[in-house]
Amino acid sequence: MDSKTAPVGCYDRRAFLRALSAGGAASLGAWSGSLCAAEPPPETTRIRLARTPGICFAPMFVAEDLLRAEGFSDVQYVASAGAAATTAMMVKGELDVFIRYVASSVLDVESGVPVVMLAGVHPGCFELIASSRVQSVRDLKGKLVSIPSEGSTQHVFLAAVAAQVGLDPKRDIQWVERPLYDQLAQLAAGKVDAIMTFPPVAQEARAKKIGRVVVNSVVDKPWSQYFCCCVSAHREFVRRHPVAAKRAVRAILKAADVCAAGPERSARFLVDKGYVQNYDYAAQALKEIPYRRWRDYSAEDSVRFWSLRLHETGFIKSSPNRILTQGTDWRFLNELKTELKT
Repeated sequence: MDSKTAPVGCYDRRAFLRALSAGGAASLGAWSGSLCAAEPPPETTRIRLARTPGICFAPMFVAEDLLRAEGFSDVQYVASAGAAATTAMMVKGELDVFIRYVASSVLDVESGVPVVMLAGVHPGCFELIASSRVQSVRDLKGKLVSIPSEGSTQHVFLAAVAAQVGLDPKRDIQWVERPLYDQLAQLAAGKVDAIMTFPPVAQEARAKKIGRVVVNSVVDKPWSQYFCCCVSAHREFVRRHPVAAKRAVRAILKAADVCAAGPERSARFLVDKGYVQNYDYAAQALKEIPYRRWRDYSAEDSVRFWSLRLHETGFIKSSPNRILTQGTDWRFLNELKTELKT
């Protein structure tokens, strides 16, 4: 079998989860079906999640059978091209629950989009990869930096990083819009000086020895100390279906533990289902992303941190307290931290 791609259907989903459980996946061992049975059934058996590009969202996809075990007989993954598309789908009421960049959800709250953040999933996944002309973030002044689009997660993250070192993201950086999977070729060809990206592009860059990593949010402070991705939901879905919302969050957080306990099996699952193409890059990314941290980091502190960064860069006018009041609901997370103790 080619290590880079796996034939579709080579690993059954239920066998995948059974194998992880037998191998000692902490969350599956700690959780008992009696917890689920003690709760009322979900108010709805349909759940719609965003099928967005990016390996860092893996728990949302790996959770498919866990969602079914929670009582969702109709699990739908709705295609979304990225942050802007997900926001538009939220406005139209086409999504119920999804994983996305915390700052993107903060921007939605600021704009009046009916979104509520429910739990942190993991810190770290963004990487700034640059040519030899860029040795530090300050060296981005006057340079060409590739992003998928203005307002994209990559744009927002790098703008915050640049502002932290005294750059004006609007004036000092020349933003170049390129498709996500064309960025690396642009950097290799010398058409841009840097790219802001995430898995699997970052893993491909290292494998092909293209550029150098200037910022890695998995390990570099302060970015590594806060969640970058969170579970968010449509506000009306949570209001009308609180039991279903909690069950969905539980399935996704358990799936995060699955990704941490078995990155290779999780990567194979993602390839088999067509979420990613390259097994090696996916497996490497799942090993690097600290999925178990959902228990340890403060979701509230992360929302406050990103709200401050977005306020500093002019993306939002609201205070962190207003964002927290209008756009968060931690009751399910607080309960699940107790229920899913390792």
